[in-house]
Amino acid sequence: MVFAAPNDALARAEGVLRTDPPPLHASVAHQVIGIWQRDWGDMRLALDHLRRARALAARADSAERESDVLGTLGVALVHAGRTRQGLAAFERGIERGTGHTRARVLYRRAYSWWVLGHHREALDDVRRAITVLRQAGDVIWTARALTLRATVHLALGAVDRADADFTAAEALWDTTGQEHDKADAVESRGLAAFRSGDVPAALRLLDEAEERYAKLGTPTFMLDIRRCEVLMAAGLAPEALAEADAAITVLDGLGGQSTRKAELLLAAARAARLAGDPVTATARAALAVRLFAGQRRTWWEAHAQLVLIEARVATGRSSGRLVADAVRVAERLSSFGAPAAPEGWLLAGRIALDLNWAEDAERYLAVAARSRRGGPPLARMTGWAAQALWARATGSGRGVLEACRRGLDVLDDHRTTLGASELRARATAQGAELAALAQQVSLERGGPRQLLMWSERWRATVLSAPPTRPPADPTLLSGLTAYREIAARAEGARMDGRPVPTLEREQRRLEREIRSRTLHIRGESPGDGDRFDVGRLLERLGGGRLVEIAVLDGRVQVLLCGDGRVRRFAGGAVAEAEREAEHVQAGLRRLAHPGAEARLPVVEASGRRLEELLLGEAAARLGSGPVVVVPPARLHQVPWALLPSLRDRVLSVSPSASSWLRARETEPTPGGRRVLVRGPGLATGGAEVPEVAGRYGRPTVLEHEDARASRVLEELDGAALAHIAAHGTFRADSPMFSSLRMADGPLIVHDFERLARSPYRIILSSCDTARLASVGADELLGLVAALLPLGTAGVVASSAPVNDEAVVALMLALHKGVSAGLSLAEALRDARAALPGDAPHQATGWAFTAFGAA
Repeated sequence: MVFAAPNDALARAEGVLRTDPPPLHASVAHQVIGIWQRDWGDMRLALDHLRRARALAARADSAERESDVLGTLGVALVHAGRTRQGLAAFERGIERGTGHTRARVLYRRAYSWWVLGHHREALDDVRRAITVLRQAGDVIWTARALTLRATVHLALGAVDRADADFTAAEALWDTTGQEHDKADAVESRGLAAFRSGDVPAALRLLDEAEERYAKLGTPTFMLDIRRCEVLMAAGLAPEALAEADAAITVLDGLGGQSTRKAELLLAAARAARLAGDPVTATARAALAVRLFAGQRRTWWEAHAQLVLIEARVATGRSSGRLVADAVRVAERLSSFGAPAAPEGWLLAGRIALDLNWAEDAERYLAVAARSRRGGPPLARMTGWAAQALWARATGSGRGVLEACRRGLDVLDDHRTTLGASELRARATAQGAELAALAQQVSLERGGPRQLLMWSERWRATVLSAPPTRPPADPTLLSGLTAYREIAARAEGARMDGRPVPTLEREQRRLEREIRSRTLHIRGESPGDGDRFDVGRLLERLGGGRLVEIAVLDGRVQVLLCGDGRVRRFAGGAVAEAEREAEHVQAGLRRLAHPGAEARLPVVEASGRRLEELLLGEAAARLGSGPVVVVPPARLHQVPWALLPSLRDRVLSVSPSASSWLRARETEPTPGGRRVLVRGPGLATGGAEVPEVAGRYGRPTVLEHEDARASRVLEELDGAALAHIAAHGTFRADSPMFSSLRMADGPLIVHDFERLARSPYRIILSSCDTARLASVGADELLGLVAALLPLGTAGVVASSAPVNDEAVVALMLALHKGVSAGLSLAEALRDARAALPGDAPHQATGWAFTAFGAA
């Protein structure tokens, strides 16, 4: 019962002890309490109850009872870090028991071997146990043993064998009432899905397991560890670190299992390293190494040492001692048959390369490269990274590019299994090194065209296909509706000066549910198989220019495309450009308010410095036609119209040359509607909307109660032109919850992703609607990034707070050009020129950008 209804079992056992039971019954009750405390409570209490259970079994003169208790005690001692005592308890239990009881003790020892990382011993014991348990017709313990054997197979990388055992175990669990074991089976299936490379299924199953555990009221430390693994693979390392640290705090508060604490520390160390925090990674990994060593868990200790060395290298350390340490860890991982062994050899090869130990590096990288031929996607990525570095060390530029191409192809295949645009964007971080290697080789040995092709190979790849949408998911739809209602109530309370903590907590809970639901979506689209074609780009540019900005080794490389060729120019340091862009953004915020005219020359001077850093000599070779700027994700906050050479041009911005081509070749919906939306609470009341409406005959105007989210989405779907005047909010902490305020609450990015086809052209007249978050390798998340893959060919939006009165003037001038047949970029250029010359109007013109090609 302790694994069917744990808390009920605990209460029943305590009740038995209150009746002054005979030794045999008291032994059972103490064992139940010991199991509960061992798995979900205080380890010291667990050991006390289990020792009393054993003494009572001896008093009852029951060898079988004593054997069973010894098996439970052995597991507890191992989890407490007392490995030698635990193994001795198992030996005694196997001696005392016979037949069926001995098989249960063997199962428990097999489980402990797995905890200790002794996988071959675990398989030997669990196979012996399964034979006897099946013969005895013991459904529950057979299912447990099959689940354990599957888990051991996963640790050894044998995914197919694990799947077979999980399937057999699940069929047995369906015939029982063991709710905790059933939850554990769901959790294990999540781990299997992850090992096979299916991240959305893994997240869905782990969330389902968590719901089952919550109903039983039991902590979920093993689940926390597994979820951290999946979150890291999905590019969500900061979340994994927060989850691991929170679980450690809870475990410490309970006085729980020392073994689980060590595993959580290892998960936290990995997450910190991936999140770019090597100091935290070093501290967590060093403590994990000490705990694993004290617990005699050599398999786990080797994994922790691997992360510790990686963290030390990330702090800039490099020495022969580190090479030797990495080789030693790689050899130990290889001897264990651990799937992480290639990572160890790759690490050794990297450090050797840094020390110019060419022969050693080639040897280690060659071993790591073997993993490129099979296994889950991230393991193959490790192999191709090793192959690329090995080719670089041997001077084979062609070999580097081939390895990078093959590795990025693996990543592309992996990304297409992810339905959520956030996961797809963050997953690209796994390919950053390969793409950077290819760019570096192209810069050194290839021409500008080759560098352009490799810059495009990994830039804004998530925008190549729309996210997979679940239109029939009622849970997601109801969650979005509830979120909108709560967010609106919280905003109203804040405006009235009423306390909002309860509403904010509920809002955060709904955000977590919505996000979790979207991360479960499995990808259906294979993406855009149409490879980038430089010739096609140059043809479509005509007399215009496209400026693609690449960043290599911290320096800007400007690729100027036009007149049938691609030329390369050197720019400045990207870090300086980022700092200057931040100064410009601060200046624009000041200029949005009256009385800041003195800041105007300062902002203009920053624009000149940005031009020197970002365009260099290319600024003088832009010709007289339209210009498309393709910046890296980290520079999308630059107000490009502020740069002197771009200020009076037909200027548009695109996340990649490929996405500009797609936008250029996108056709509007025939007879598409024109939709104008006016949200609540605007300082000007959306004053431009009535006058704009007069330019388009009989457009659909949504305002007041008509400007509700569901109605707005319905009208936007497939529209030819949409103008939305509504308060915009950018969420840097969670960009998919960036929003526009409608009559019934916020319209968020997740809402827009449900559109079958977003408007062909869309104009967002409020603040911050063009702000985007840079994630993954070179990807963007935010409102504009969500619209581009869904059929929108052109967007006008602002990257900064703007003056409300100046916005009205700009929007009226903009629509004058659009209604006359100009593109958004053409109309925006003319609208800027038509504005008064005062600071608020000029700053407002610079803050707005035309994205795309319509």
